[in-house]
Amino acid sequence: MDRHELNRIGGMILNAAITVHKELGPGLLKSAYTISLARELSLKNLQTRTQVPIELSYKGVELGKVYVIDLLVENEIIIEVKSVDGINPIFVAQLITYLKISGKNLGYLINFNTLLLKDGFKRIVHQF
Repeated sequence: MDRHELNRIGGMILNAAITVHKELGPGLLKSAYTISLARELSLKNLQTRTQVPIELSYKGVELGKVYVIDLLVENEIIIEVKSVDGINPIFVAQLITYLKISGKNLGYLINFNTLLLKDGFKRIVHQF
């Protein structure tokens, strides 16, 4: 998928997240936002999978499932959903690691526990 298409889908993800945030508001559990965002993305005809397991290979040995992606959109974009007081730098580092391990280039960290979603929306690019 080229950059133009990824950026177009990224805009759709932002719009879907804003819609969910306006509908639900801040203060709910991460699971509520995750399933609502998945539904909103599917309404936009984007292939969206939730709780996608990713396996780790370390020094040539498959170690099994090591983490679960909250949302995977169009099999290309990772979305990490949060509902916390603020974005901790470790959350960004975590998403970068997820991108590396999965071989994906684009991810979004979305914290729904904010008054304005723009304060909780972060785009992360890895080797793109």
